[in-house]
Amino acid sequence: MINLFQQLFLILPEIILATMAMVILILDLFLKDKRRYFIYVLSQLTLLVIGILIVMNRPTTAQFAFSHMFVSDSLAFYLKLMSCISLSVVFLYSRSYLISKNLLTGEYFSLSLFALLGMLLMISSNNLLLMYMGLELLSLSLYTLVALNRDDPNATEAAMKYFVLGALASGLLLYGMSMLYGLSGSLDIMTIASTISQNTLDPSILTFGLVFVVVGIAFKLGAVPFQMWVPDIYQGATTPITMMISSVPKFAAVAMLIRFLFQGLDSLAPDWEQMLLIMAILSMAIGNITAIAQTNIKRMLAYSTISHVGFILLGCVSGSVSGVSSVLFYVTCYVLMTLAAFGIIVALSTDNKNIELIEDLKGLSKRQPWVAALMMITILSLAGIPPTVGFYAKFSVLQAVVSGGMVWPAVVAVLMTMIGMFYYLRIIKLMYFDEPKITSSFVVAPGFLWALTINTGGILVLGIMPQTLMNVAALSATMSL
Repeated sequence: MINLFQQLFLILPEIILATMAMVILILDLFLKDKRRYFIYVLSQLTLLVIGILIVMNRPTTAQFAFSHMFVSDSLAFYLKLMSCISLSVVFLYSRSYLISKNLLTGEYFSLSLFALLGMLLMISSNNLLLMYMGLELLSLSLYTLVALNRDDPNATEAAMKYFVLGALASGLLLYGMSMLYGLSGSLDIMTIASTISQNTLDPSILTFGLVFVVVGIAFKLGAVPFQMWVPDIYQGATTPITMMISSVPKFAAVAMLIRFLFQGLDSLAPDWEQMLLIMAILSMAIGNITAIAQTNIKRMLAYSTISHVGFILLGCVSGSVSGVSSVLFYVTCYVLMTLAAFGIIVALSTDNKNIELIEDLKGLSKRQPWVAALMMITILSLAGIPPTVGFYAKFSVLQAVVSGGMVWPAVVAVLMTMIGMFYYLRIIKLMYFDEPKITSSFVVAPGFLWALTINTGGILVLGIMPQTLMNVAALSATMSL
């Protein structure tokens, strides 16, 4: 049993994050527009300090705090560190765009940090109440971020849709949690797992509770048939906000998936594996097929996200440690690719013209050859073509599924990937073989270009040498399960 000081040190990153989010919000009241760059620097420094503390707190064994509500283990270390790094990249890519739209305010940084706080609580939660509190903090922050641009009716409409559907999903998840609590008499995930394994609970109520929990998690991931909100939110929100929603929260959703299903409801694996398998196949099919018909690039990337969520769920279907490690590796690669894709879209958007349609990328190689090359690498990785990291991410999931004795889902996943290559390769064709639709010249800031180059270089380097990240993901999975 660790003492109070050690418990506070375990949760110190969350304490600092909550404090700085409030400080930045108050500080913004006293700063004029020209001085708001200081808030950006302060937010990045906050993420740096939190990242350092997470590394300093790296556990060798699972440590629990506050009556086993909060857990610090290898899974929490991996996902928290990746969340902080990803949000820092989002801030870096978003700054110039938000300045041009007069949206770089303390509200943006404060809400983003509060969203990160919710993610960190979800990742380290070993208690249903703490997990739900973190989920609601994340959700409410994202709803407000979508509506941040008050002058854009599309953003307001998207925020309302997100809020209504999100509230419905949260209610279903809470109902499932209440059933599990009523049956087990505890909010502790480990206690619930122990109670269920004794086979003394009412199976019908337990099944209903499991269904509601899986539905709630599936909505947060954007899996079919609970994907209705994804395309509308991606298109309606401001591009940097879309980049934030499409990337960083996926780490928290995967953490909730692993903690709830693998640690808490492992005894019910035959039931939830079937549900996840159906949603995985449908997500890959509908995501890839529907993306072909899209003309808006953000909607296309939204359906691309749905197909990638299908792969994440497919990795969980194997129910093994190798499946979980493949999921951790996949979600990290997915976020890396998504940040690069949206970063390039932000870089190509100017004060007068936002990149909205896929056709806006026509002839990009003639206007910005280096940016076109970076976009091509990113697209090839999203399609899963070697030697990019997207290929090894998909391969690791397929390997885990086949090792689990499920060959036909792997075959379906490969077929869906081949269908998805059509709309990905179409973008490369437009960039390199069509005449430019937009003829106005513009210059991408050198610092921004360097950041995009490093990001895209990471896609290639990890594709050529994926073993290091794979080993880290495997170690995190092995030590947590």
